[in-house]
Amino acid sequence: MTGPETWWGVVWETTGGVYRVRRDDGREVDAFLRGRLKREARAGDRVVVGDRVRVSPESDAPDASWTIEEVGPRRTRIVRRSGPGRKPKAVAANVDRLAVVVSVTAPDPRLEVVDRFLVLAEGDDVPPVLVLNKVDLPGGDAVAGELGRLYEDVGYPVLRTSAETGEGIEAFGTLLAEGVSALVGPSGVGKSSLLNAVQPGLSLRTAAVSKRLERGRHTTVSSRLIPLPGGGLVADTPGFADVGLWGVGEDEVQRCFPEIAAAAEACRFRGCRHGDEPGCAVTEAVAEGRIAASRVASFRVLRDEARQDARRGRRSGE
Repeated sequence: MTGPETWWGVVWETTGGVYRVRRDDGREVDAFLRGRLKREARAGDRVVVGDRVRVSPESDAPDASWTIEEVGPRRTRIVRRSGPGRKPKAVAANVDRLAVVVSVTAPDPRLEVVDRFLVLAEGDDVPPVLVLNKVDLPGGDAVAGELGRLYEDVGYPVLRTSAETGEGIEAFGTLLAEGVSALVGPSGVGKSSLLNAVQPGLSLRTAAVSKRLERGRHTTVSSRLIPLPGGGLVADTPGFADVGLWGVGEDEVQRCFPEIAAAAEACRFRGCRHGDEPGCAVTEAVAEGRIAASRVASFRVLRDEARQDARRGRRSGE
């Protein structure tokens, strides 16, 4: 407590312009943004679940409205865009890990999308874990094996899960039991179903995948922190089908691909683009099967997007 009318707390849920804040004394209040913070929110740096905030009541009345006066520093943050040139949006703050959930089928996984989410974590310095869900579906086991080998070779922890059969649910719950975890991934991959399996009775909304479009429908419409019975908090956020990067410059993209960054140290020329340059160690590693061609393809796409973003920024004077 910083004063008789001021409390610090954590944003536990956001719905529209209302923020449910759990004060440090355990009481929960619904708060609104002060005008200055509203302007910052419109600029993309909005208040999100996990933020430490200072709140105060507008009067001494028991039913007085509360206002968010200040947002504390963030240890980490997850920021994404829905595509090149779009405004950035913060998703969660002060998280300890990013669980990237993808389905091995229904909808089928897209390697570039998987890589985008992993780069999102790397760019924000949040340790990622890849969760391969729906392994019980026909063909799922084989796909999970291929994806598991691909990303474990890079060095990422990988979990295989099924909300239907319970495979991997105990390990998933153990992973989430410490600190704050954020779940991200395309819609329809089963994030809510996994949380329902970890905590029966949670009753998060789920929806079937569209057979015509082979993608899921958004079932999470607000963002909130969910306390788990074994400990830990989960940031449940709306799903999104694709993700653009924010704050990752062209020269930084390589850092977000650990195996490419490691191989690039042996390239003959400094600033190698890993294309047709002579003496490129990355190209050699792909030819020898030590780096997956899909990863280099994703790297090139994201590097080009970062270059285009820099050009847009220069033109707009940002």
